[in-house]
Amino acid sequence: MPHPDAGNNGGPTDGTSDGTSDDATDATTDAATDGNAGYGRKPFKRSRSHFADRITADGRDGWPVEAGRYRLVVSRACPWASRAVISRRLLGLEEAISLALTDPIQDDRSWRFTLDPDGRDPVLGIRFLSQAYDAREKDYPGGVSVPALVDVPSGQLVTNDYQQITLDFATEWAALHRPGAPDLYPEPLREEIDVVMAGVYRDVNNGVYRAGFATGQSEYDAAFRDLFRRLDLLSERLHDRRYLVGDTLTEADIRLFTTLVRFDAVYHGHFKCNRFKLTEDPVLWAYAKDLFQTPGFGDTVDFHHIKQHYYRVHTGINPAGIVPAGPDLSGWLTPHHREELGGRPFGDGTPPGPVPPAEEVPPSGRPEHLLTGSAPRPHPGAGSDPGSRTVRS
Repeated sequence: MPHPDAGNNGGPTDGTSDGTSDDATDATTDAATDGNAGYGRKPFKRSRSHFADRITADGRDGWPVEAGRYRLVVSRACPWASRAVISRRLLGLEEAISLALTDPIQDDRSWRFTLDPDGRDPVLGIRFLSQAYDAREKDYPGGVSVPALVDVPSGQLVTNDYQQITLDFATEWAALHRPGAPDLYPEPLREEIDVVMAGVYRDVNNGVYRAGFATGQSEYDAAFRDLFRRLDLLSERLHDRRYLVGDTLTEADIRLFTTLVRFDAVYHGHFKCNRFKLTEDPVLWAYAKDLFQTPGFGDTVDFHHIKQHYYRVHTGINPAGIVPAGPDLSGWLTPHHREELGGRPFGDGTPPGPVPPAEEVPPSGRPEHLLTGSAPRPHPGAGSDPGSRTVRS
């Protein structure tokens, strides 16, 4: 893909990232900069996926597509993991790939399953996602990230390469898609999709983290400029078209949505991305609301998990751990009028069916329950125990 914005299916070309997690290079053992407290205190750089095996139709990496064999481990708080949740739902892979939800407030050992009875995932039988990493590679020294696909029979991590996971859901898992599933990565549009995703990744998805975890003014200023330059370009692009590429939903829309839906709730204040709020850009706000109100998008979003994670885990930039009461999120349910631009959300397909009852977002995470001034509900499993594992989201 020769375009300067293209590379790695939407990832950067400088070899610094896989997009799966937040990582700071030049880590030390100093407690002041280790684990969650290190965010904003160490130079920010996104690392490559260590586990990049693929689950494919032909099983060429040793992991064939097989219904019921793999478990998708995610946090609803994490934008990278949310892409996989949305893709799985749009494509109707719920019965083929089971879902494990972690607590949004993890400790330094890794994402934990404290939302489940006895603090263990009921399928994998583990307390921490790090145990699946260690089952694959004993004493694996790196960070533990979501999304993660785990092989249920062996308990081993297969891949944490979220850049590829969703593309494979759209292509390699096609035989198990629901009837009427959309084509999220249509072959005739892939070059354009890749170009759009690359710019979105570098300047928006990763850009908010570059700004939020900057350790110096010039570093922050550069990230801030790149972010809002790209948002301006996206607003212009979406002014007279409903979706980013073509007239249907694609992988590009999923990747932009997971950052936009968190923008006002966390990135505007917590990460100092404050040239404007999402609600102050009429085009981007209407576009994001359109997606939120489309089955498969908003019904996967848990604003409570999002706010609890960012404000309570990133103690390096929010040492008091105070979670703001606002903003008023009920606007996500107001009319967007984007249907006037035409477009066919699911192409020749159909919307997904109802959310499986076990996967419904609880009322505490829905926008109609999160108005300005309402106090966040206490979260089960909240708290932090000291540990040794770098946790990345």
